[in-house]
Amino acid sequence: MSQLQSQTWHHAIAAQNLAELFQSRTDPSHVFAACDDGRVFTYGQFWTLAGRFASALKNTGAKPGDRIAVQVDKSIEALTLFWACVRGGFVFLPLNTAYTRWEVTYFLEDSGAKLFICTPARETEMGGLAQLLTLDDGGGGSLMAVDHPWTEDIQSDWDDLAAILYTSGTTGRSKGAMLTHGNLASNALALIDIWQFTPRDVLLHALPVHHTHGLFVGMNTIALSGGQLIFHRKFNADAVMKDLPRATCMMGVPTFYTRLLQHADVTRETTRHIRVFISGSAPLLAETHRAFEDKTGHAILERYGMTETNMIASNPFDGARRAGTVGFPLPHVSVRITDPATGASLPDGTDGMIEVKGPNLFQAYWNKPDKTAEDIRADGFFITGDLGRIDAEGYLIISGRAKDLIITGGFNVYPKEIEEVLDTLLGVTESAVIGLPHDDFGEAVTAVVATSQTLDEAKLIAALKTQLGAFKVPKRVLFVAELPRNAMGKVQKAELRRIHASLYRPV
Repeated sequence: MSQLQSQTWHHAIAAQNLAELFQSRTDPSHVFAACDDGRVFTYGQFWTLAGRFASALKNTGAKPGDRIAVQVDKSIEALTLFWACVRGGFVFLPLNTAYTRWEVTYFLEDSGAKLFICTPARETEMGGLAQLLTLDDGGGGSLMAVDHPWTEDIQSDWDDLAAILYTSGTTGRSKGAMLTHGNLASNALALIDIWQFTPRDVLLHALPVHHTHGLFVGMNTIALSGGQLIFHRKFNADAVMKDLPRATCMMGVPTFYTRLLQHADVTRETTRHIRVFISGSAPLLAETHRAFEDKTGHAILERYGMTETNMIASNPFDGARRAGTVGFPLPHVSVRITDPATGASLPDGTDGMIEVKGPNLFQAYWNKPDKTAEDIRADGFFITGDLGRIDAEGYLIISGRAKDLIITGGFNVYPKEIEEVLDTLLGVTESAVIGLPHDDFGEAVTAVVATSQTLDEAKLIAALKTQLGAFKVPKRVLFVAELPRNAMGKVQKAELRRIHASLYRPV
């Protein structure tokens, strides 16, 4: 049993917040990130830049507890902004770069963000929404023009808020999951422990940094282990294969692995030095797991998490990594399966609602006490909305989703938001948005539109692109006279998924 498993997690360390933990576990002279634009940052340089940014944020009038919304392209500076917020006591609020002004307006208004940081290219588009600074992926922008020394970090506590990550629901608008210093630290330390990360590790990082996978799983795990990032601004199979010989590990969404399987240079020889390949953010198809192992000799380590919980479970580093499962709960994390109707615990082997409890669990939904009370039970367990079971050997198997969540290319998409936009378009009587199997993206966002007119698919898709992030826009729009309903009048999305299951994978 590890130290983290045998003790309450924060009793195993002397630090009182994330900033202290970072400094206690890193060597300022060690390289932290080697970027694909040729720039290299030591831990000391990275920490100094975080202090410079913290000072710049403070000089705008931001105070501890203020929300700092960030919608910028991936760069080492974008990553540094999170740690600047940690040092200054601010609350980091990352936003997908695909979000439109219409979407960003909601996040800024709901969070009450003090400051909004966007790219210089979008400064005019986003003007007037909030006090604004800019940052680009090469280290330029108005934020970089402010160069004041940082004197002393704010003395945050483990229960203080570090970030708000917005996650959508099947009804209503997005919800802000409030994540504390303790939530993020406990999860990173647990992952370092079970995945056996050390300062010798080099992580090839090609994930976005606006959601929990690239931002907290990837970055925090390597940073708090004292290792190094090979920092790619986006995933490109050729670039990944060029840099893979310098890496010891890689994290990715299933799409990364399906694309690597198609690359001629991926062989047992070219991957033999890799310590572990990790997959998450979407279900990894068992066939992808088997094909990758056949081609490389590596069994991909699949894990399970969500915005509100960080990571929940993981297949073992040492032990059988079973295709179609997400392994065992992390240290200090409890998982149970309950009856969705009654909340009663169910025995192993029985499908039911996955509920989770632990130091990884978010504090609450921002400004939504009713929703928080609905999703977190009185005994502290969070109702994930995912269905699954625990097998006879303790492996967690996710069997479905109680909610209509679509996971496409690692991004969460909630149909209700798209349907609300679709239903406003001329000629659309009603719409239903579903996810359909797709070899590359896992699931493809697909709209089924009821209409009495002849509509143009391309024009509908173009209209959606003006209001929705690109990853939310349906790849196809299908037209029907009416949507299938049950006796209660509810649209039968399961029937739509059945009818159109082979749309992207013709048999």
